[in-house]
Amino acid sequence: MNAIQHAATRKDVAREAGVSETIVSYVLNNNRPVSADKRKRVMEAVRRLNYRPNAIARALKGKGNSHLLFIVDNIANEYFGRLMQDFNAIAYNEGYLVSLMETVNSREFVSRILSRQVDGVVISSTILDGQYIQALIDSGLPTVLLMVRDYENLTGRFARLYTGIEPGIMTAVRALSEQGRRHIVYVDRVSANGHFSSERDPRYRGFCRQMAALGYALPESSFVSGCADFDALSAAITARIDSGVPVDAFVCRNDRIACTVLKTIQNAGRRVPEDVAVVGYDNSDLSRFSTPQLTSVMHDQADIAHGILSLTETLIRGEAPADWHSHARLILRQST
Repeated sequence: MNAIQHAATRKDVAREAGVSETIVSYVLNNNRPVSADKRKRVMEAVRRLNYRPNAIARALKGKGNSHLLFIVDNIANEYFGRLMQDFNAIAYNEGYLVSLMETVNSREFVSRILSRQVDGVVISSTILDGQYIQALIDSGLPTVLLMVRDYENLTGRFARLYTGIEPGIMTAVRALSEQGRRHIVYVDRVSANGHFSSERDPRYRGFCRQMAALGYALPESSFVSGCADFDALSAAITARIDSGVPVDAFVCRNDRIACTVLKTIQNAGRRVPEDVAVVGYDNSDLSRFSTPQLTSVMHDQADIAHGILSLTETLIRGEAPADWHSHARLILRQST
């Protein structure tokens, strides 16, 4: 298996020039006075190491030609389309062009990104392997992670943005509890590749934590998972309803899953929400067009977009950013 070809990093430039990484940052960003000798040594090291020409162009010419890459697992997902719309609007006004790309979990994928020498990368992926993310960080590429999962053992300078996933799910469970519902079931993602949730996933974890905080039991029957497609999901929901084990609410990973659950419940002769409540996630158009309309968790996408840009620019300046925390809220509709 071929190794990822790492681009030269800021640390490499500092070592080659015999200066600190801070001095390299000052020179490349042209935002602090640096002696002529040190500036010359840094720029010579940049040329010798072929250190990220796009970053150099930005430092010398100012913003206007910078390119950011947004990596997601499913570019057809409505949530990412709306987020990209918000992010692209503010990023463009600040001189950035933004590309959206679907995750490919391979070494070649990372090598191609590094060879294109983009100016920053934003990752929202539950499947991209940690070693590949680490390779991007090690290259010196400004990397912002949307915390759609726990990223273990990553080191170096990168940014974390918490979109409010876990507290959003917890809010949904509390709202159902306040309605007197006690037998709540979490419905996991559909995956043909076996990518199902664990405690590392903030939706799954938020459900488990809030159920435990309320003192509710979490037997195996509290979860529907392992479905390879939506036909299998519908069959699993039907089996769960017909099992005789009480259920009075489903909390679903996303709105498409929730709509499948809602229709399956109705086909089984149960009323929504009188017999069983259903909550989705992402507040997509599906939530407004379903019958009944779907209660769903909504992110503050404008805040997330501003957070991504703020964190990216902090990284570009060579600084270590603080974590960015956004919030989600529950949009109540007829399914609860």
